[in-house]
Amino acid sequence: MMAQGLARYETTLAGLERKGRRRILIDRAGADFSSNDYLALAGSARLAAAIASALDRGVPAGSGGSRLLRGNHPEHEALEAEAAVFFGAERVLYFGSGYAANTALFSTLPQRGDLVVYDALVHASAHEGIQAGKAQAIAAAHNHVESFAQAIEHWRIEGGTGHPWIAVESLYSMDGDRAPLAELAALAEKHDGFLVVDEAHATGVFGPAGRGFAADLENRANVIVLHTCGKALGVSGALLGASAVLCDYLVNRARGFIYSTAPSPLMAAAVRQSLRMLVDEPKRRAGFDALRSFANAELSAKLGVAGSGSQILPVLIGDNGRAVRIAARMRAEGFDIRAIRPPTVPEGTARLRIAITLNVDQPTIVCMFTRLAAMIAEEKPCALCGNGHRYRHRQDGVFGRTRGGTWRLLLETGAIGSG
Repeated sequence: MMAQGLARYETTLAGLERKGRRRILIDRAGADFSSNDYLALAGSARLAAAIASALDRGVPAGSGGSRLLRGNHPEHEALEAEAAVFFGAERVLYFGSGYAANTALFSTLPQRGDLVVYDALVHASAHEGIQAGKAQAIAAAHNHVESFAQAIEHWRIEGGTGHPWIAVESLYSMDGDRAPLAELAALAEKHDGFLVVDEAHATGVFGPAGRGFAADLENRANVIVLHTCGKALGVSGALLGASAVLCDYLVNRARGFIYSTAPSPLMAAAVRQSLRMLVDEPKRRAGFDALRSFANAELSAKLGVAGSGSQILPVLIGDNGRAVRIAARMRAEGFDIRAIRPPTVPEGTARLRIAITLNVDQPTIVCMFTRLAAMIAEEKPCALCGNGHRYRHRQDGVFGRTRGGTWRLLLETGAIGSG
């Protein structure tokens, strides 16, 4: 009987395999072009020393409970106080992850009768929180301020009387482009609304001392900013900055905060050190800025693709299988690049997401883009079937369909494979 119970999951996995969308876990290997460790803090000696020092002074690895029980630790409170000063927020709450913070925020703060207008490309965690919340929600066209405005105005015409919430990322994780924060902040102000900015990929690398693109907005009562700690800060967790009353409301009403074991106090100590490193080591950010600019120029020169201007450089492939194959070939040659496929990105926009970090240098970047350009040319889409492959079709024009409906291809060696 259990075999039948598992069959439905096997069927789903088989369907994902056919579509080129089945995910597998892959070990890290080769030059880092896939992590979010932008400033190379994760393996830094100073961060390791800070963790060792925290252990020596008795900071525990585990919290032992939720923040509202015995899990609240002086390291949590010290981090939140220091982060509030660093980012210019009235108050900060430390969550176990950016995902946990986003789901808690959006499922708790927007109220029944409010409207959440979210960018179509905003993080999946925001979608989860919005779906779990009480407010009405609608997607706006990516980075299109007028689309946000029209959604709010239409809602008001239809009788909406609550507060609008505008939800965006300051730097988008799959496209590497920036949000028009100043215009969106003005729109929120005009409609007596709130602006929620996810700074996940900007924290640490953009803005004064790495405070992000929303640095000049964070002290406003109607602005909520999320800074994740597992990317440029090199550790884990997330810092949510907001007005004191909104943070207190989350402590009292956010189920994801109330009923979750508190983040590790040891990680809180490590994040405190990461924030200090942003101030103490400006050369690290300067080096990153130079490397990011160099990588954007190399992308344009080698692939003829305009760079995003940020450290996130998407190379659109389109076909899922082709993206996976190119990424696998690049990893085999020592470049850790990953393929991103739907539903993470829109259908038909499978891509290689190349991330630039201080874990690589300029010669490695040059070599990577040179090899990538060659592989993309080799794996170019087939004019007959639309798939990318290194095979040739039969010259007699006779093609058979498999039971799954895929074209049969003939390898140059004579073996048969499917596209």
